[in-house]
Amino acid sequence: MSKKPNWSDLENQVNHLSPAEGLALLAELFPGKIVFSTSLGQEDQVITQLIATQNLPIKIFSLDTGRLFPETLDLLARTESKYKTRIQVYYPERDSVENWVAKNGINGFYDSVENRKSCCYVRKVEPLKRALAGNEIWVTGLRAEQSANRSEMKKIEWDEGNQILKYNPLLDWTFDEMIAYIDEHKIPYNPLHDQGFVSIGCAPCTRAILPGEDARAGRWWWEDSKKECGLHTR
Repeated sequence: MSKKPNWSDLENQVNHLSPAEGLALLAELFPGKIVFSTSLGQEDQVITQLIATQNLPIKIFSLDTGRLFPETLDLLARTESKYKTRIQVYYPERDSVENWVAKNGINGFYDSVENRKSCCYVRKVEPLKRALAGNEIWVTGLRAEQSANRSEMKKIEWDEGNQILKYNPLLDWTFDEMIAYIDEHKIPYNPLHDQGFVSIGCAPCTRAILPGEDARAGRWWWEDSKKECGLHTR
């Protein structure tokens, strides 16, 4: 196998490749050290299809926060069945969840931004760190047009918080391009998307958006923040 390119060389290579080609290249350059985190959103379903149909050695994992929609969990099972693959599920630490609820209440995340972020940390950020440990490339389904914060991201970038290179293969895809790909390849997706849910997370923290609203408006709608949970910070 050829020597791994440095970060800038890697970025130059990947920027000129399709998502399928980029995933294949990184799987070759970082064997056994590349993982993909799926939240079962439409972007993530596209990437799962690309990995599975190319039979790429990229481990796929998901985070079950304990507060997900039933439709999301059902989609996980349908996806595994369709692509004959296993998605490894990580759960929050039991003691951490129990302590958080004992201190803040079952829905204490509504009380303040600080409470919500600490809940996200317990249920999502800490499990993510366990899932990423020991790996070198983290594949995500982020798209630039999803939010102002994400519009500044690059296809290959260093994630300081998790000390890992992040690859965003669909970063420059539009929403319409993504939907067209899903339709063409008959990719399973969450039926909540057809009910106005664009970005789907935990059930108590997600609502459908209204026509003209920002794609992230349905997440943590009761607060004024950057609409991030701490998984993707810069």
